[in-house]
Amino acid sequence: MRKATFLFISLITLAGCIQYQDEGKLPILGPREAEHKTVDGKDLIDTVYHTIDNFQFVNQDSAIVNNETFKGKYYVADFFFTSCPTICPIMSANMLTLYDDFKGEPNLNFLSHTIDTRHDSVKVLKRYSTKLGVSSDRWHFVTGPKDDIYGIAKSYLVSAKEDKNSPGGYIHSGALILVDGQGRIRAYYDGTKEEDIVKMKRAIKAILSQ
Repeated sequence: MRKATFLFISLITLAGCIQYQDEGKLPILGPREAEHKTVDGKDLIDTVYHTIDNFQFVNQDSAIVNNETFKGKYYVADFFFTSCPTICPIMSANMLTLYDDFKGEPNLNFLSHTIDTRHDSVKVLKRYSTKLGVSSDRWHFVTGPKDDIYGIAKSYLVSAKEDKNSPGGYIHSGALILVDGQGRIRAYYDGTKEEDIVKMKRAIKAILSQ
C-alpha cells in the first residue's frame, strides 16, 4: 500500500464520510499523492488516489476471489466472523437487505472477509452463505491466511484483529465499505444502523444510474 502523504487529511475525511448532500457524487476517500507529469512540455500534477491492495482469497465455493473479480464493478465489503456474538448478525442482515434490493444489478457485488481464519473454513462459510440464501456469484464469503486478511483490512482503512478481551475473541469494524470499479473507497456506512443502510441504498441507486 502506498504511504499516505497527507494521512491527517484522510482521517478527517473519514470521520465525516457518512453524510452526503448528493448521494450520486461520492468523494474518493483515503490518502492520496500528487504525481508530477510532463505532457507536451507542460508540467502537470495528477492526483493518485488510494486503492485497495492486491489480494487473493478463497470463497465459500473454493473459488479464487481477487481484485479482478470486482474490476469495473462496485462492491460492498465488510469484515465479520460466523460465531460473532455481537454486531455481525446485524451487519449480515443489513447486507442481505442490500443484496436483495439489488438482486438484478450485475454491477454490484458483495465481499465479506472472515477474521476468524481458524474456525471459518470454506465449509463453514458455505453453510453460513447457504443459510442466508445467497449466491456466490454475487456475494463472496472469503477466507485466507490470517495475516493477509488483517493486512487487507488495513488497506480498507478499517480495524480487524484478535482481542481476547472482546466478545468472541475478535474486534473489527462495523463498517460497510463501498468500493468502485477502480478499487477506490467511495463511502463508509455503519452496518448496524438502519438509517445508514437507507442512505447507502440511495447512494448505490444514484451511482449505478449514472
